[in-house]
Amino acid sequence: MLLLENFGINQRVKKGANLFRQGEYHDGIFLIKEGRVRTFCSGPSGRQLTLAYWTPGHFVGGPEIFGGTHLWSGDAIEDSHLLLLRGSVIQRLILDVPVFASCLINALIAKGKCYSQLIHMLGTKTVRQRLAQLLLVLTEHHGIDKAIGIAIDRKITHQEIADIVGSTRQWVSATLHGWRKLGLIEINKFQIVILKKNRLERLVNIEG
Repeated sequence: MLLLENFGINQRVKKGANLFRQGEYHDGIFLIKEGRVRTFCSGPSGRQLTLAYWTPGHFVGGPEIFGGTHLWSGDAIEDSHLLLLRGSVIQRLILDVPVFASCLINALIAKGKCYSQLIHMLGTKTVRQRLAQLLLVLTEHHGIDKAIGIAIDRKITHQEIADIVGSTRQWVSATLHGWRKLGLIEINKFQIVILKKNRLERLVNIEG
């Protein structure tokens, strides 16, 4: 990050600020230093589909990292501190700093997998399966082993979960409460702990 500071433009944006918009031209990527960013698609009716919530250490702005028309939008959902790298800067860094090029490729691969999992989940799973699968994905990427299970070390609200699985906050809260009573999960403040990972995996694979 220290190297990139010399090439990027620091920006502080308020909660709700738009970083790039679907259908409009954008050049470069935003590295998230503080805060969180939501990426989403909008349909002709105005309905929005949340693609992901990105946290510090990730970047947003792809896939058109060298400049182009965006396929989706990105908004700050918290006051955020970002580092903007323009497309021309990215091209120069790729040529001059091989480790940057390797990190960028790995990040794009990870994003591709993330969006592929989302498409598969929305197209082939019931809402209950989507919720179970999302918890498993969060466990895989943000899980911390604890004595009672695997804690998801990622701030995510019931509304944000609902946006991703295509449901309502009320349904998510009720379903998580039901799973808690069944002993599948535990909820401590804003942290979800997976107690029976194998039960969630079976739910994803056999329901419906």
